[in-house]
Amino acid sequence: MAIKDTPQEWQVTKTVTPFEGAKTSVRTDSVVMPDGSVAGRDYQVHPGSVAVLALDDAGRVAVLSQYRHPVRQKLWEIPAGLLDVPGENPLHAAQRELYEEAHIKAGDWRVLTDVYTSPGGSDEAVRIFLARDLSEAEGERYEVSDEEADMEHARVPLAELVQGVLGGELHNNCLVVGVLALTSAMAGEGLDALRPAEAAWPARPF
Repeated sequence: MAIKDTPQEWQVTKTVTPFEGAKTSVRTDSVVMPDGSVAGRDYQVHPGSVAVLALDDAGRVAVLSQYRHPVRQKLWEIPAGLLDVPGENPLHAAQRELYEEAHIKAGDWRVLTDVYTSPGGSDEAVRIFLARDLSEAEGERYEVSDEEADMEHARVPLAELVQGVLGGELHNNCLVVGVLALTSAMAGEGLDALRPAEAAWPARPF
């Protein structure tokens, strides 16, 4: 039997927002449980994100390292960013992030996978794209600041990234999901069987 996630919404009797930040907020919902009791659920309200696994003709993935203060580590990641504009086409956001963070453009785009990063505590949804037919973007590099000013860039063979993930050396969610999903797709029906770049995304309609 095929399984799939399905929409469902339990009754909320009360909602408060004890914290509002620049990009995200924290919400507390009073939710009616199946037995009729009411329980509080705290979670981060998030605009959503996109990430790009950019694969070159040599089988290498474009990665970057960035300091992440909450975990006190500098993590190797794939280019990613927030959906800053409500209703923005996620493909356009992904193309922008690939340019800004890696100064790369791509001729072929597919949806690799869609994930909820931490559904027990956040409504963040991420669409991970596969980008191929890579070339350097035109013009000057995008000017970065803050943590991004300390970025390192590399192109790493896919097999080496998989080894790092399984060996507990690489931890970024989008990188882990992306490289394992790509490996699975290559071993299965092939990359051309992936969903088109403009495929519907119910978690973040556009």
